[in-house]
Formats: sequence, structure tokens, C-alpha cells
Amino acid sequence: MQWYYSKNGVQLGPVEQSEILAKLSVGEISSTDMVWRDGMTDWLPISKVNALAVMSRPGGEGSLVPDQSGGAMDSPLRSGGAVIPNYLWQSIVVTILCCWPLGIPAIVYAAKVDGLKLRGDIQGAMAASASARKWCWAAGGIGGAVILIWVLFAIFAAASGVSE
Repeated sequence: MQWYYSKNGVQLGPVEQSEILAKLSVGEISSTDMVWRDGMTDWLPISKVNALAVMSRPGGEGSLVPDQSGGAMDSPLRSGGAVIPNYLWQSIVVTILCCWPLGIPAIVYAAKVDGLKLRGDIQGAMAASASARKWCWAAGGIGGAVILIWVLFAIFAAASGVSE
């Protein structure tokens, strides 16, 4: 979808919607800047356009731009005040120490979280985060169970060797 936008009274574009969202995310344009595309009757502030408003709402879902009071930029890992963890370091640890066949999918999902969040796909980021967590728990649980069984086997083998 091609958009035109106005920054400091200068009309720019056409640009793809993803480019508008990227410019919002880094603060290059703000929610008060005007946009237009084919099918619209007039130019509107970004905050009034549903397709773009999620990214432009200060402190709202997907907010990555400074609020109108000049406050700091919201963390790219936050959604409406709640942190969306990526579980990357946990995925790496369980892959190395526990169970690499289950740790690899955990790393793949964990690596997707931040990119999805930056693109404004909050639902996708939350789903990737949940999948990364699930694979971490699976890898850690299976790896821990295998280690526990090995330790118990070693203890029983040592105990049976001492009594002979």
C-alpha cells in the first residue's frame, strides 16, 4: 500500500506502509504528521488512520515513538506496559547444556520476537515468545530428566560395586 506523508509542510512519498511504520518506530515522523493514500478524501494525522494508529499511540500497543510530552521512547520490547521477553539467552543455555534438538527451535522462535515487535506485529511477537518459552521448558525438562537419570544410574552403579 503506497502512502504519502507530510513532514514540516513538505509532501513526501510514495512509500510503502512498512516504511511509514519504520519511520514512526525511530521517531523520524510523529503521530501528528499528516498522511494520505488513494481512496482517502483528505490528509489525516497518522494517529487518526487505523492502519497506522497502533504504532503512533504514545504508550499504547506497539508504541515506539516519543509521547507528546517529550518523554523517552518506549522500549521496543514493551506492549502496553507489559514486557514481551524473547527468551534468547535461555534458549542458548538449554541448547548448549541440555538438549540441542529442542533448543534449536527455541532459538529460532526467540530470534523472531524483537523483529516482530519492531514491525508492530504484537500478536506475532507474543506468539513467538510463548513458543520460545515452550521449547525452552521442553529442552530443559528433557535435558534435566536425562541428567537426573544418569546421576541416579551412576549412584546405584557405584553403590552396587561397593557392596560386592
